[in-house]
Amino acid sequence: MSALASTSAPSSADAIPSADDLVSRVQTYYPKADADLLRRAYEFTREAHEGQTRQSGAPYYSHTVEVALLLADLRLDVATICTGLLHDTVEDTDATLNDLEREFGADVAQLVDGVTKLGQMDLRSKRTKQAENLQKLVVAITKDVRVLLVKLCDRLHNMRTLHFVPKQDKRERIARETLEIYAPLARRIGVNRVCVELEDLAFFNLNPAAHQSITRRLRDLRSKRSDAVAAVSASLSDHLVEAGIDARVFGREKRPYSIWRKLEKKGVGFEDIADIYAFRILVEHPDECYRALGVVHQVWRCVPERFRDYISVPKPNNYRSLHTTIIGPSNLRVELQIRTEAMERIAEDGVAAHWRYKSGKYSYDAKAAEAAGGDPIDRLRPLMEILEQGGDPDEFLEHAKLEMFANEVYAFTPKGDLIALPGGATPLDFAFAVHTELGHTAIGAKINGRERPLRTRLSNGDVVEIVKGGERHPPAGWEDLVITGRARAAIRKLIRSSETDEFLRIGKVIAEHAFLREGKVFREAMLDDALKRLEPNTPEDLYIALGRGQVSSGELLEAVYPGLKEMRGRRPQDRERIEDERGRLYVHGRGLTPGVSLHFANCCSPMPGDRIVGVMTPGKGVQVHVIDCEVLAALEGDDDLENWIDLKWTPEANFNAVSVGRVNATVRNEPGVLAEMAGIVGEAGGNISDVKTVERTKDFFTMSFDIEVFDARHLSNIVAALKTSERVVSVERTRAAGDAAASGPDTSPEAERP
Repeated sequence: MSALASTSAPSSADAIPSADDLVSRVQTYYPKADADLLRRAYEFTREAHEGQTRQSGAPYYSHTVEVALLLADLRLDVATICTGLLHDTVEDTDATLNDLEREFGADVAQLVDGVTKLGQMDLRSKRTKQAENLQKLVVAITKDVRVLLVKLCDRLHNMRTLHFVPKQDKRERIARETLEIYAPLARRIGVNRVCVELEDLAFFNLNPAAHQSITRRLRDLRSKRSDAVAAVSASLSDHLVEAGIDARVFGREKRPYSIWRKLEKKGVGFEDIADIYAFRILVEHPDECYRALGVVHQVWRCVPERFRDYISVPKPNNYRSLHTTIIGPSNLRVELQIRTEAMERIAEDGVAAHWRYKSGKYSYDAKAAEAAGGDPIDRLRPLMEILEQGGDPDEFLEHAKLEMFANEVYAFTPKGDLIALPGGATPLDFAFAVHTELGHTAIGAKINGRERPLRTRLSNGDVVEIVKGGERHPPAGWEDLVITGRARAAIRKLIRSSETDEFLRIGKVIAEHAFLREGKVFREAMLDDALKRLEPNTPEDLYIALGRGQVSSGELLEAVYPGLKEMRGRRPQDRERIEDERGRLYVHGRGLTPGVSLHFANCCSPMPGDRIVGVMTPGKGVQVHVIDCEVLAALEGDDDLENWIDLKWTPEANFNAVSVGRVNATVRNEPGVLAEMAGIVGEAGGNISDVKTVERTKDFFTMSFDIEVFDARHLSNIVAALKTSERVVSVERTRAAGDAAASGPDTSPEAERP
């Protein structure tokens, strides 16, 4: 049962705790609390919500009073408790933030503003509204964590009364949001007792049958094991007393949702869960934790690999404890958690455990939190970093959930700094966790002194050193190498930036190319009047629109020279007159970063040495085709010809790139023929990356070979060499190399990094 008082919704005003009840609760831990301010806030919320009722039938202000009492149970300051009383007044009554600031001061008004939801937006999806509310909440809580504590207590009381909501779909939506967002946020700042109750209440509403089944099994187990559990508790206490250790020993039962997660994750049966019952041993000093551990391990056998020292290496939310599992009396497998009373408070209340008197004021003590093992508010910073990377609200929600949902692995920098990451994280996740710029420039990693790929999964205790490069261009597939929301958000931001830069560059070339095609010289000053006729407001916006295909070169010319299209008539472009020397855009070779502005067409599989031309594809950039591609032939005489762009290969592509070409060969069905063909390809300097049988008869095979080559001439030489074999009936290059070619190796400068 939660240490936070659990109350059912009152049915009348008489059942609602009074202002004196609230003041008394606060003064038990904060005798100097401003009782007058608390009473005024109580009366303000009661009057503001006059006439409003909850779905339970209780006066609405009963909810705000219960939230304030929950905050008092966490021993928070007066401003936070006043915020609990007033948190719905701006959203649900005529009261304004100015009213609150005038009555209760700027501190309370700012906290209420942070808790207040965004206004309802009828045209947006529920998911988008949820995402936008989370964005605002993250901004508010990184400025003042009290906003989150109020929001958590608000959600906790709403979940306790969720059964009064008549619509099942609404109950399930609220419960799912609680499980996906609020419970993880509570765990992130260490407020465990709020977290576990939120999880159980959400579980009850989302899967009542499973919750009921587990609860029934726990009740049965409790009746069967009560004597054994009592014997373990007594035996632990006796042995600790004999060793001269003053300790408080008590048992705890695993929560239904926690059991459900273990059943799902490990695929075990209920009877196979070893830690349904656990015991806590609470002592005064940290050194007594290790003494108690020694006593326990001398008396009972420990279970190998079930020991964890979270005192030496605390969890990121400041959780500290020793964990061990023993085979106790009656051969009962028992989990033990050994910690000090101070550690217990932090384990249950997290960030709320650090409110105390300092300089005559009762408030959050960040220095004390740091001394206790690290400021748990730091656990919220990654969410702010994700928000700073930009992107739409739904994308932020996706990345935030990735960041919050994960078992953790602990790795170290070469200097010994601890970096906490989700299970399954890679060195690239590690790099972004240390610093965004380190992630952007990472080209390799050393794990425990050995070079390892960036896709390697990290293990607890790994020492990770990131090898830096100089470029900030995300290679293809980087998003697939990371699992943290922080890393994915940073990579997507860099890709967006790279796309914008490339579209701007391509757009400027398209503009120059369009004017050149008309025999005119392009100058940016000529765009002043055109911008008034087109939607883009600046030349840069126009170039980006041209690069994205949102504005065609024909529309640009018409805006600069109105009536030009009628004057020139329809004058299709002749492919045969396009020359490499006119190319104003340079192509680096295969494997360019997906989503950026140059893409190779699968219909003709261009490779260095082929004469190429680009065709604008709206919203996607430039698609690269071979000059004699059949797709281009179909466009001749079409208005789309104005979107053709002359291209040429860079020197690096011509001399250093590796592409994949495909050849089809019909060969005799004889032993050793495949080995002979592989030998010919190898002697010619090629490498077969894939082989498929297309057709087979008694006498012949038709096979498809994907071959890594330097350029089109290299592939032609290999085809010619294959034709010299007596066992090869026919062989020819096929234009559609498909996915095999599209995913071929790339040694262009953009693809040198892992």
